[in-house]
Amino acid sequence: MSGLKIIFMGSPDFAVDSLATLLASEHEVVAVVTATDKWGGRGGKQLLTTEVKKFAIDKGIPVLQPSNLKAPSFIAELKSYKHDIQVVVAFRMLPQVVWDLPRLGTINVHASLLPKYRGAAPINWAIIRGEKETGVTVFKLQHEIDTGGIVRQKSIPIENNDDFGSLYTKLKILGAQELMIALKDIADGSAHYLPQNDAMACHAPKIFHETCQIDFNTTALDVQNFVRGLHPFPGAWFEFMGQEMKVLRCDILHDQHQYMPGSIHSDKKKYLHIATQDGFLVLQKVKYEGKKEMEITDFLNGFHWPE
Repeated sequence: MSGLKIIFMGSPDFAVDSLATLLASEHEVVAVVTATDKWGGRGGKQLLTTEVKKFAIDKGIPVLQPSNLKAPSFIAELKSYKHDIQVVVAFRMLPQVVWDLPRLGTINVHASLLPKYRGAAPINWAIIRGEKETGVTVFKLQHEIDTGGIVRQKSIPIENNDDFGSLYTKLKILGAQELMIALKDIADGSAHYLPQNDAMACHAPKIFHETCQIDFNTTALDVQNFVRGLHPFPGAWFEFMGQEMKVLRCDILHDQHQYMPGSIHSDKKKYLHIATQDGFLVLQKVKYEGKKEMEITDFLNGFHWPE
């Protein structure tokens, strides 16, 4: 099999493993497309670049950062590379004029078992919804987002101690491995593009701060899954004594009770439990607004309870 000329499109750390694996292969990455630089950091005075850009520059790969993906100048620049295929890992939605450009089209590495969890936050939502397995899918782009024919798919279990952080790490490694197999199949003509069953589809919308507020009017397991699915970032939170409290680690106490969901029960020294529909959420590690991360005993020992 001869190597393919590839333009790689991605931005966050999740995409770097796939890019690094491509660079170590027989394929040639002729350019990288990533998000534009943005001002951020403390006071908005730091120019922030994507992890993919940092990696690409370090490896001497040309970097393109178009603000308009339909701009004729950008399309012309893409065409100038005369590449065979485009690989997308955690990038924005592409217009047809871009994804349909190379002779072999564009493939995408997505962190779910499509058609389940189409959208921006598949890893978070798989944990939040209590799934027992997830995986990665390599598929060919078409008009509707995350809907194209499947080239490769590989599942892994979601362990009880997995959170967003641990599952993210597992899936970015798995995604790179499956991408290489998919490219081999595409290059030698043996790839099959299996249609997705839209009837099985569910969505994984982008997560915002308000999305992360805990609803205690559910089961304790649902709340624990919610916490796991948002840890370590962006963090599940609730309002505690007028301030925001992030829950970083928690356990469950099954206990039939008559308390109002969301009510707080604490000895003010060693434990802080919050009622749910079918028991209590046992807080173990928290981050109170304006404070550092703390074990619950340390937090309680330093907290000044209102009279």
